[in-house]
Amino acid sequence: MNSDPLTLKTAQDRGSRAALRQLTQMLDLPRLQPGWVWLAGAGPGDPGLASLHTLSAIAEADVIFVDALVNEALLGLARPNVKIVRAGKRGGKPSSLQSEISYQLVSYARRGKRVLRLKGGDPFVFGRGGEEAQALVRASIPFRIVPGVTAGIGGLAYAGIPATHRDTNQAVTFLTGQGADGRIPDLDWAAIAKGSPTIVLYMGRKHAGEIAARLVAAGRSLSEPAAIISNASLENQSVRICTLAELGAAAAGAETPAIIVIGENVRLAKGLDWLGALAGRTLDPDPLNRDRLRDAG
Repeated sequence: MNSDPLTLKTAQDRGSRAALRQLTQMLDLPRLQPGWVWLAGAGPGDPGLASLHTLSAIAEADVIFVDALVNEALLGLARPNVKIVRAGKRGGKPSSLQSEISYQLVSYARRGKRVLRLKGGDPFVFGRGGEEAQALVRASIPFRIVPGVTAGIGGLAYAGIPATHRDTNQAVTFLTGQGADGRIPDLDWAAIAKGSPTIVLYMGRKHAGEIAARLVAAGRSLSEPAAIISNASLENQSVRICTLAELGAAAAGAETPAIIVIGENVRLAKGLDWLGALAGRTLDPDPLNRDRLRDAG
C-alpha cells in the first residue's frame, strides 16, 4: 500500500468532497453551477460553524475569493485545481479594492466559472456582501446568498455571553465602530445609549475609548460591564471583561480580530463560560445574584 503522506491526503480530500456531494444529493440541496456566484459566510472562525451550503460550494468552486478572516482549514475541501484569490480587508493593512473584487466576480462568472465569494461571519453583516450582490445584479449574473454565523452572535456565544436574556435585555443593537472614512460613524449615540440595553460593536477596537465616552455622556454607567472577545471561536480565543470606564484601555491591549459587547448580559459569562468549564473552570449558577438577593430578602 502506498503510504506517501501527500497521496493519502489527496485521497482523503477526494473522499471528503465525494461525501459532501452525496449529502447534498440526499438532502436535495442546490449546487454551485457554472456562471453563478455564491456569496457565502464561513462563520467567525471555528470551521464547524460553516453551513453545509458553504462547505458544498467550497468543494465545487472553480474560483474562490477568500476573506482574510476565513479559517484556512476550510480550503482543504477545495478541488486541487481551484483558483484561490485573496480578497481580504484588514484595517491598517494593504487590501483589495472593492471595485476590483466586484469586477473579478463578474468576469469569472461570465467565463462560465463556478465562483464562490467566501466571507468571514455573514456576508450581509458588515461584510460588503450587499455591494457585491448589487454588482452582480447590474451585470445580470445569477447569484445565491448563503448566510453565516456572524461574530456578533457566534463570538458572544463562545464567550458564554447570550446576545439576549430575559433578565438583562430584550433588545440588542449591532454597530460598526468605524465608518468608511476610518472614523467613528456619525450615529445618534445618545439615542443608542438610551434605547439599547446591549450594544455589540464590530470593528470597534480602535475607537472603543471614544465610543465609551459618548455612551457615558449620554447616561450609561461607568461601571457597566463590557467584554472584548478576540479570535472568537478559535483555540486562541481570549475574553477581556472590564467596565465601560476601562473599555478604551482594555480594547487597546486586545488582539484582533475582536468583537466588543457592552451591557448587563456580559455578567452572565461567569455562569455560562462553557469553554472555561471544559478547561476546568467552576461556573457560577447565579451570575446575576438574583437567587442570593431573593434569599437575603
